[in-house]
Amino acid sequence: MSQEESEAVFSSAADLFSILSTPIRLRLISALCHGEKNVSQLLAEIDTTQPNMSQHLSTLYRAGILGKRREGTQIFYNLKSQRAATLCRAVCNQIATEIDGDASIPVSDRLMPTLRQG
Repeated sequence: MSQEESEAVFSSAADLFSILSTPIRLRLISALCHGEKNVSQLLAEIDTTQPNMSQHLSTLYRAGILGKRREGTQIFYNLKSQRAATLCRAVCNQIATEIDGDASIPVSDRLMPTLRQG
């Protein structure tokens, strides 16, 4: 891979991480992993205001991570980017495992720094 191609990869990854950098966006992706939902359904699962929810849904939609369709007055959102879903799942599962104190994960493979006792 050339340096130019490498830079493009790192830039694309940084853009994706930037979009995924808020907990509510990660929750939205998780909530949509098993099928589409409308805003009311998402608000029932995620504790936030409707304007805040709409702002984050719009950001994810503009980034191509979510798709949407209208049915009457309802807008249904769905997961369009499996790449983003896979990344979220991998990172969140790894962190959850580490928080649970799974000692079988070698320190070199951990995403979270080990907390120092003392």
